[in-house]
Amino acid sequence: MRYFIHICVVVLIASISVGCMAKNGAENDRFTAMEYAPKHASGFAILADFEGNKLLRVTRPWQGENLEEQTLAIFSSEEAARGYNGRYIVGAAERVVCMSTSHIAMLDILDLADKIVGVSGKQYVMNERVRNNPEIKDVGYDSSLDYEQMLLLEADLVILYGVSAENSAVTAKLRDLDIPYIYFGDYTEQSPLGKAEWVVAMAEIMGCRERGEEVFAGIEERYEAVRQSVVHAAEPPRVMLNLPYQDVWYMPSDDSYMVRLISDAGGEYIYSGKNPTSGSKGISLEEAVALVSEADIWLNVGQCITLDEVRSSAPLFAKMDVVVRGQVYNNNRRRGEGGGSDFWESAIVRPDVVLRDIADIMRGKSDSLYYHRKLN
Repeated sequence: MRYFIHICVVVLIASISVGCMAKNGAENDRFTAMEYAPKHASGFAILADFEGNKLLRVTRPWQGENLEEQTLAIFSSEEAARGYNGRYIVGAAERVVCMSTSHIAMLDILDLADKIVGVSGKQYVMNERVRNNPEIKDVGYDSSLDYEQMLLLEADLVILYGVSAENSAVTAKLRDLDIPYIYFGDYTEQSPLGKAEWVVAMAEIMGCRERGEEVFAGIEERYEAVRQSVVHAAEPPRVMLNLPYQDVWYMPSDDSYMVRLISDAGGEYIYSGKNPTSGSKGISLEEAVALVSEADIWLNVGQCITLDEVRSSAPLFAKMDVVVRGQVYNNNRRRGEGGGSDFWESAIVRPDVVLRDIADIMRGKSDSLYYHRKLN
């Protein structure tokens, strides 16, 4: 009898669970047609229902393994949205809050920067039209968000970014205030073109996906043109990356953004084969010394803007050949007075320019670099 009761309870719980899952999943079951399948990005797709309403599905909204699919429905009318319990907007978003500078760059390249009403960390924004516009308000950071300001801005949508999980305190408050939001995971993409392709997702939200596809096609064409122009040497220059962070030297994996750029630009990542796909890996100082001693080029050395700063930050490397020859470059040529870096803003939608920079560095050219600088 006790066994029978136990079985009944298990079946009942399972039935309730399945019912809940069906109810939760049913919201988006209507979106069955693949409207846009990215060529390079892996973290989003755009679906449609039989009435032409859209669903932006974000499958990789942040880093790590604790991933939770995020969705935003885009309905043609309030009537079409009736009964839908998920997050949605009606028509194109007209007033947008951007929590990452990369989102600003996407809107700017679509000629829609005027749709931005709020940003996070305005002093770090490089886009002058946004930074110098008094009508665009700073809404703060993370747990210090100014929700009263957001209400006053009457935002149609807040575009969030997550580090390793949803910020439930923020999203709960946005739901309470009835402000739609969506997480963008552009920064998690490892492909340079994959990062840039999120401009299509942004264009869908803004009601101009055709324009977004045209913009991305141009980015892709220019990137491929630079890549095809690269002459790969029999012995490509060996490239070291980074400086230690909190006494740990992190080396990216072979499939990472920077390593792909180095390969497409005709260089050889000096740590290739030792960390294929597992993300950044910390190495010892001794191993870093050995790698730097073998490097022909050293890229992305923290916040340094001179060789003396590199020598001061890493005294052990002051007499290394790559430093003595002055083959040290950083990606902070375009910096703002507030400390912002355009490499983390507009470069997201200009991977062709980044690739051209690195290809020039591989060839020993430094007179026309855009995002990078040669340290002297």
